[in-house]
Amino acid sequence: MENLLGGPEPTRLPADHPDVAARAAVAGGAAPRAVVPAQPASSLLWALLAEEAQAQDPVAAYAYARTGYHRGLDALRRAGWRGAGPVPADHEPNQGFLRSLLALAEAEEAIGESDEAERCRRFLLDSGTSPEAVAALR
Repeated sequence: MENLLGGPEPTRLPADHPDVAARAAVAGGAAPRAVVPAQPASSLLWALLAEEAQAQDPVAAYAYARTGYHRGLDALRRAGWRGAGPVPADHEPNQGFLRSLLALAEAEEAIGESDEAERCRRFLLDSGTSPEAVAALR
């Protein structure tokens, strides 16, 4: 599809991204924490751990989400992302990064980092999605 708006092309993580194998393992009944040693580069696993920890331990949720966020940024850059442009939420391999970013915003809010939480929510919007759309992926 031709980009008629002149902005960056959407970035889609590859089909062999670690989130794909991680998603399959979790769907098969494996606990995310048990899958991390096999797929530590999976943003999805870190997002799941952050989402699980959020209510009881927002500091742990922050650490998990921050890990998933950075793993996702590394993967996006390898996929051609240059710091701007759409990261489609309907592309399944992108969802772990987006969920990590939302979990990071939520954890930042919980620990009093409201400015950083707003920056992460803005990042979701700049990526062509919204906090609500990403929350619906859970």
